[in-house]
Amino acid sequence: MTRLFAILLVVGVLGAHADKKKDAPLEYRIVKTDELPPLDAPWDDVAWSQANTLTIDRFHAMGSDHKPKTQARLLHDGETLAVHFRVEDQYVIAKNTEYQSRTHKDSTVEFFIEPVAGEGYFNFEMNCGGTLLLLYIEDATREGEWFKKFEPVSAKWAEKIEVHASLPKKVDPEVKEPTTWTVSYRVPKALFEAYVGPVKTLNGQESRGNFYKCADESSHPHWGYWADIGDKLDFHQPDRFVPIHLEK
Repeated sequence: MTRLFAILLVVGVLGAHADKKKDAPLEYRIVKTDELPPLDAPWDDVAWSQANTLTIDRFHAMGSDHKPKTQARLLHDGETLAVHFRVEDQYVIAKNTEYQSRTHKDSTVEFFIEPVAGEGYFNFEMNCGGTLLLLYIEDATREGEWFKKFEPVSAKWAEKIEVHASLPKKVDPEVKEPTTWTVSYRVPKALFEAYVGPVKTLNGQESRGNFYKCADESSHPHWGYWADIGDKLDFHQPDRFVPIHLEK
């Protein structure tokens, strides 16, 4: 075997492995930890280094040319789910400051999760100021602006979600300069149980979901997603959710 042939063979093998990895089914694994990071721990804190990092790098064609780099990390301790987003953004805005207001119109990151297969899903839509819109949706068939079967998560349960945002609650006027922002929050298992029924532990739970970045009413609207949503601009497609594994 000549040296050139050997090099070409190695390159070919590495390329095949790369293609295989690229084409592998998408899934996210939430690492189990004995102690969750402090709520205000920065993205690069050592406590978050154990989490798997995903990147929202697909954007719908209807959006502008602004495609902010958006990453997410999740951890759990069996009882609580910790979520952390980091966004390298621009044209940042947050006008909605009340719980259940239309946060998707602002610079927003979204985490949709179906904790138990077939039992409905939750849409955590949090803008850069830490304001949340949260529904429990059992049938996402569109009926006007809403859905065939859904229920707003009560303020009583929303108050149990701890939130930390790096930006002020209100960002208006829009910040046009490049801006990196983060939001971090914790969701107790009990919130899920209030709507889907008993969940003994998050350890080993097999869930499904997706992650998104949007800013419907910024000067540069965009709609990013982790798992593919197809041609239809609609984040509420539970049939397109992908596996989310919570480690034991």
